[in-house]
Amino acid sequence: MSEEQLVQEERERRIAELEARLARRPRSAVRPPMALLALGVSVALLVMQRRELAYLFSPRTPLSLGVEGDYRPEALISNRYAQVHGVPAAHGAYEREGDALYVLVGLRESPFVVRRPALPGEEWIAGRPPPPDPRPFAVRGRLLAEEDAPRYRDAFALLREKGELQPREGRLWLVVEGQRPGEDWGRAGVALLLAAFAAANVMLLVRGLRRPPSGER
Repeated sequence: MSEEQLVQEERERRIAELEARLARRPRSAVRPPMALLALGVSVALLVMQRRELAYLFSPRTPLSLGVEGDYRPEALISNRYAQVHGVPAAHGAYEREGDALYVLVGLRESPFVVRRPALPGEEWIAGRPPPPDPRPFAVRGRLLAEEDAPRYRDAFALLREKGELQPREGRLWLVVEGQRPGEDWGRAGVALLLAAFAAANVMLLVRGLRRPPSGER
């Protein structure tokens, strides 16, 4: 066998080895365990957003919860847009969000707690919280059952201790002033991205599971 033939055979052998290695590589750089993990994370994030998304697409006509002396407890539906009128209780809870000050004040003889921006005269003084403005008021906003607003657990407990509220079946209800359905479309965009990411990982997972082991090629 001539030297030229030996060189040609060696070249063909190396080409065959290279083709075999390429054939053994996965079709996708994403392996099934990685795709499954990414899918789980994206679904978990979507589940965490479910209440916000439900409110985004909820009816924009407010539920009428009544007025002082004539409240409508049968109209209570958590995570809906609602309106109510009442007389504020004598005590409130305060919180800061950035540079803004908010007051959580109950409505007398009702299960309702309203979260609204602080009014003139309600400026916070460390250790000496001012009483809420005593004038009756009407408010529209997002209605949440107590268990759906865990962020305000301490405020609920404080206002309940004052004895000015009347919990409905053992729980209070929060009205977050100014939060209306159909406004937070940025959250909807994030949800769409998460859904697309989850769908892409489902495809990668199915493709990875269908790919035969390298020994069967």
